[in-house]
This record gives sequence, C-alpha cells and structure tokens, in this order.
Amino acid sequence: MTDHLTGSLDLRHELQLALRVADAADLFTLPHFLDRDFTVDWKQNQTEVTEIDRHAESMIVDGLVRARPDHAVFGEEHGLVGDPDAEWRWVIDPIDGTSGYVRGIPVWATLIALTHIERGAVLGAVSAPALGMRWWGGVGLGAHAAAHGATRQIGVSQVADLAEAQVSITHNSGWDELGRTDRLVALQQRARRSRGMGDFWQHMLVAEGAVDLAVDAVGVAPYDLAAVKPIVEAAGGRFTDRLGEPTHEHDTAISSNGLLHDGVIALLA
Repeated sequence: MTDHLTGSLDLRHELQLALRVADAADLFTLPHFLDRDFTVDWKQNQTEVTEIDRHAESMIVDGLVRARPDHAVFGEEHGLVGDPDAEWRWVIDPIDGTSGYVRGIPVWATLIALTHIERGAVLGAVSAPALGMRWWGGVGLGAHAAAHGATRQIGVSQVADLAEAQVSITHNSGWDELGRTDRLVALQQRARRSRGMGDFWQHMLVAEGAVDLAVDAVGVAPYDLAAVKPIVEAAGGRFTDRLGEPTHEHDTAISSNGLLHDGVIALLA
C-alpha cells in the first residue's frame, strides 16, 4: 500500500513488522504480569513504572531499529532514538495501563504506531495479551481484531443518537482543572449507558462498534494515542482532541463512530 506521502513504503510490510515486535513483547510482559515478579517505581508525574516497562521498551526499540535503521523510534520510557528529522517515526508505549499492570488488572497493552512527518499516525497495533486480544489497522489496511485464535474485520457502530449510545468516560483531575467536569456528567446523563473502560481499551471498543464514544483523560501523551488513532479511523470512526482537531499529539482524545462526534465536541466545549 503506497500513496504520494508514503512513497515506496508498503504499510503492509510495516504492519507485519509491528505485529512481530508485539509478539516478542507479549512473550516478555505477560509472564511477569502473571508471576508478579517486579518492583514498582514512581516517575516525576506520579505514575507508576516498572523494570518490565523499561526492558520491554528496549526490546521493542531494538527490534524496530534493526529492521528499519533509517526510521526513528520514540518511546514513553527512553525517549527518542535515531534521527529527530526522520521521515518515519515509530511511537511506542511498552505497557499502556501500567497502573493496572501493577495491581493485577488485565487491561494493559503494548502500543506500536508508525507515524509520518506529514501524515501523522498511519498504522497502529495494540496487543493486550492478558485479555487475549489484539487490534491493528491503518491507512489502506482496514481494521482488524484477534481473540482466542479468531481474526475478524471490525467497524464502528451506526448509533446516531446520544440517548441510545454506550459511552466510556475517563474522568480525572485534568477535567476539573479545565472546568469541564459538569459537561462530562451531562454527557453521561444523556447517554443510554456510561462506563469507564480507560486507556487503550475504550478506543478499541469504539473501533469494534461495542462502544459508540470514548472520552479519554486530560493529560494523555502521543505514545498513549498514536497507535489507537489509525485503528479507530480505519474502522470508520473519528479520533480528535477535545476541540475536534484530528491529532494524536495533544493532551486530550475523543474517539467515536463519527455520527456522535460533533455533538459531543459541542457539548464539552
């Protein structure tokens, strides 16, 4: 799959690389999650980190750099590796949902995205081995999910009325600081059903059509969002910040089936 921005790069090959690297990461992270054989430190932003996060990121970076030495890689734990002006940059989160990982909650995943200097995030792979699930997709690739040995193409829902929608809302103090918590509450009250799935999972449920809308926490980072955005979009949905800009580089994120998006942006504005 090529276009005027990707040039000679075939995103199908890049996706296969991302999935191979995710396989290796799963083989490392899942046994440690099950055995609980790690220690927990705290970063300056008061979020948890473990030696498993750091080692998994090193494994992922090594695998990507060996296969694509002309690409840069940016990760949550170790920052940028490679040319900062590279046309192609991989953006990774070795364990999205570390707070759950350290508590024994299986909602965590390795996130691997490929971004283009002009196009932004063009493909993503999300692997959640403790859930036994994986999602991937991107520009010209469609969106797919795999669970328990079965793979299927996925797409967003067709629910057009917020009163009939299932929504996932992740409230945190950032919404309080923006003065928008009352809007989040109003959104939940108007929806048919509200849950708080959190992290990558809420966006993947939007891509699957199981949830119609997901509003993330304030304070998310590019490595939290780069992999999920192209999957949601490949599934037919929309992914923007809270003001409606389609980006993975801002500190808020909303994904939806597209039909609900503008109304929710207006409600939260």
